[in-house]
Amino acid sequence: MTPQMVLTIGREALTILLMISLPVLLTVLTVGVLVSIFQAITQINENTLSFVPKLVAAILVFAVAGPWMLSTAVEFIRRTIENIPMGLG
Repeated sequence: MTPQMVLTIGREALTILLMISLPVLLTVLTVGVLVSIFQAITQINENTLSFVPKLVAAILVFAVAGPWMLSTAVEFIRRTIENIPMGLG
């Protein structure tokens, strides 16, 4: 296995990781900003008010995008495992 192959696999793994985590991160970020704006406007300082909506949003995103996220990760892992013999010989 050449250093170039290792770097290519690592770069692809990081790309897949970012692509898979992006829907959840963007949703939680958006909900967090909206809740923070709501808290600033109403001057409510309740910690659960910021935590619960983000948790619900993350669960909804996992429910909607979960199958796509899982299939993308499994496809990458399958390709990587299938390419092990090519990298060794």
